[in-house]
Amino acid sequence: MTGYAAILLAGGAARRMGGVDKPARAVGGRPMLHRVLDAVADADQRIVVGSSGPLPRGVRTAREEPPGGGPVAATAAGLALLDPGTTTVAVLAADLPLLTTAAVAELRRALAACHSRDDPPPALDAAAAGPEDAPATAGPEDAPATARSEDAPAAWRETLDGRSAALACYVDGNGRRQHLCALWQVPALRSALDRLAATRGGSLDGAPVRGLLADVAVREVSWSGSGPPPWFDCDTDEDVRRAEEWTR
Repeated sequence: MTGYAAILLAGGAARRMGGVDKPARAVGGRPMLHRVLDAVADADQRIVVGSSGPLPRGVRTAREEPPGGGPVAATAAGLALLDPGTTTVAVLAADLPLLTTAAVAELRRALAACHSRDDPPPALDAAAAGPEDAPATAGPEDAPATARSEDAPAAWRETLDGRSAALACYVDGNGRRQHLCALWQVPALRSALDRLAATRGGSLDGAPVRGLLADVAVREVSWSGSGPPPWFDCDTDEDVRRAEEWTR
């Protein structure tokens, strides 16, 4: 047992795709959801929140409350199913067809390293209460994302804030955080959900993902491995086409 789990968020209306079951869309001949499940095959627990269809043995399912309540409500639903003793959890969109086990392992290394006595602490999200980041758009010409000059050798970016990171998440080539391609410390995620719910009268329905990061220390990870960016999500038919190109 590793104490590591994964929550896959498979809900959402997929309005830009005409309301289809987006995680079931095939990329490289396999549903996107199953490709993400493969990337976390080594997790002790895999939990899919939202519509899912047939799943591999051992994968558990949940539903956000209310249905369609958004990714934060879905995260809370998945968190409720975690076994005691789970220390870290990947929170992943189910439309990340380019995600790999190696990319998730990089997040795990980044989060574990920041709890080392000799490792620099992470960046503080001082702008968490700001507007949502615009969805990232990328093409094959953007992969792989390169580390910025101020990045550490392992492409982990942080400032001397003096606190251990609550989560590690990827940033795209423009430095935008990919909040649904992230690994959290479980106690920190529980606390963040509780804090956000308290500001919204106890409800997480429709809560913004960035709201979870208020006053949270974040380790940013730039993808420096081979292959396409693992954080690339498919929100449109054009995105699916681009992902198909990368899988050929």
